[in-house]
Amino acid sequence: MKEKQVVEDELVIIGARENNLKNISVTIPQHQLVVITGLSGSGKSSLAFETIYAEGQRRYMETFSAYARHFIGDLQYPDVDKISGLNPVVSIEQKTVNKNPRSTVGTVTEVYDFLRLLYARIADAHSYVTGELMIRYTEKELITLILEKYQSQNITLLAPVVKRRKGHYKELFENIRKQGFTKVRIDGEIKNLTLNMQTDRYKTHDIEILIDTLNIKE
Repeated sequence: MKEKQVVEDELVIIGARENNLKNISVTIPQHQLVVITGLSGSGKSSLAFETIYAEGQRRYMETFSAYARHFIGDLQYPDVDKISGLNPVVSIEQKTVNKNPRSTVGTVTEVYDFLRLLYARIADAHSYVTGELMIRYTEKELITLILEKYQSQNITLLAPVVKRRKGHYKELFENIRKQGFTKVRIDGEIKNLTLNMQTDRYKTHDIEILIDTLNIKE
């Protein structure tokens, strides 16, 4: 049999025999929405999930180290002669317990989290306050910048824990106090941490832990 020439923008499956598939060969165009239809038992899921997805998952697992595969276990080859032009695959179960109407393919598959990380790394971030480009400094550059701007001045080092949220935060203050901190800044005002300290639960608050106060010197 003369082997079909593989085109770069095509997914080619040759001789698929999973479950009730009878030596099926099919070419599927890439970069398009493709729907597999047919009668119940005609092999739709066998082609989509147990052949195409299974082979994509198996190839992905092969990129792991031998140590990692030892814990995951080996995945079996699907019963198919050849699959060419296969891209990384994502599968969503046909039945799901997720009832959230706002769920998308991105959130259900957790691809959304990876996309957020990708764009955070490749994009140019701008400050939402000033609109200026945010710059990453090295430790040496930060020290130089602080010395230039705040020489002989006192600066306060703060750790934000609450941003524009309502609540009394009694338990939060107690946990901060137990960690050894003595002061917090609440809505711009520095206060000493006291026993049973809390805020107005019906108002929004900004709360920061006062880590230290430093005098800038060489």
